[in-house]
Amino acid sequence: MSVKELSPNKKLLIVFGVFLAAYFFPWGTARVIGATNEAFLMLSEYARQHVLLCLVPAMFIAGAITVFLNQQAVMRYLGPDANRLMAYTVASVSGAILAVCSCTVLPIFKGIYKKGAGLGPAVAFLYSGPAINILAIVLSAKVFGWKIGTARAVGAVVFSIVIGLIMALIFREDDRKRVADARMFAAPDEKPARSLGQMILYMASMIGILVFMNWASSKGGSAVWDAIYSAKWLITGAFALVLIYTLVRWFNRDERLEWVVATRDFSLQILPLLFGGVLVAGFLLGRPGHDALIPSAWIGGLLGGNSLFANFMAAFSGALMYFATLTEIPIIQGILGAGMGQGPALALLLAGPSLSLPSILVIGGELGWKKTLTYVGLVIVLSALAGMAFGAIV
Repeated sequence: MSVKELSPNKKLLIVFGVFLAAYFFPWGTARVIGATNEAFLMLSEYARQHVLLCLVPAMFIAGAITVFLNQQAVMRYLGPDANRLMAYTVASVSGAILAVCSCTVLPIFKGIYKKGAGLGPAVAFLYSGPAINILAIVLSAKVFGWKIGTARAVGAVVFSIVIGLIMALIFREDDRKRVADARMFAAPDEKPARSLGQMILYMASMIGILVFMNWASSKGGSAVWDAIYSAKWLITGAFALVLIYTLVRWFNRDERLEWVVATRDFSLQILPLLFGGVLVAGFLLGRPGHDALIPSAWIGGLLGGNSLFANFMAAFSGALMYFATLTEIPIIQGILGAGMGQGPALALLLAGPSLSLPSILVIGGELGWKKTLTYVGLVIVLSALAGMAFGAIV
């Protein structure tokens, strides 16, 4: 619901709430001033490190999916009636290939969901993109030990499928109605303007730009990985040349314009919510290694041992925090040093990268809050239970 659709009484309540916050909140205290500063520093860091390199390429991929991807093909392979083994395999593997953060995966998730992908496969893709990051799993094993690295890898793969299946089961009637409506208004199958090979090359060039432009160093953990890292801009440039070739050779001016307009529309839908979420997350929790309104020592103090509460708090706080790709490892390393148990560490590793307050806001705008809170709840509960089981074993 937009602000324009709110009733006058609800608008008055919002204004009254803002007045109360402005009147009573202790804005002049050192902690609140520091938290406000952290909010804008985090937004600045996010804009510099993630918008141009991560979100912009993802927006163009989402625009291409919306404009050029055949809707019937998406429904055939990822729809609610598609073969489950194929649909969830494609969704989880596709997400894992991208290896992006919880915010960068959002535009692509919205693109395939709007094209008619079933809720289950779309959610599997949404979880797997940030969670099943090969380098992050390798580094987790190197820093925290092979047991937690293996548990993270197995848990992330299993969770992506299990959470997708549960979401599909709970909301199966809503999903079938949504896809039936999409079929009703879908354009009939026509001879495609481009061959399958041409479309694969076009999409692969953009995915290659996104993946290699954000390729991170393993810091000596893998010679092959670091060799690719040293050449990442050359590889990115090669994919950019391929993209330019496909656009000039196989797309006309009107199609290119339609693609840019779709990308613009995705940006207008997602960026305001993301930026607002980053500000709130920065105000509450701050950047890695910096305290904001909620001191990190409080969080560390709640995560000791292997109780249900400690694992739940680890998963819950991870779901709200924003982790850029690979930053969860030094953060969790620091909290482990402050006394966090092994079980809560795994719970945080399973919940943190896949969710964040900014991503929850965007998912809520797309799926509605009933489905979003169900998804968030599943991630938190399953992560907490996995953490408890792991902590009991080790």
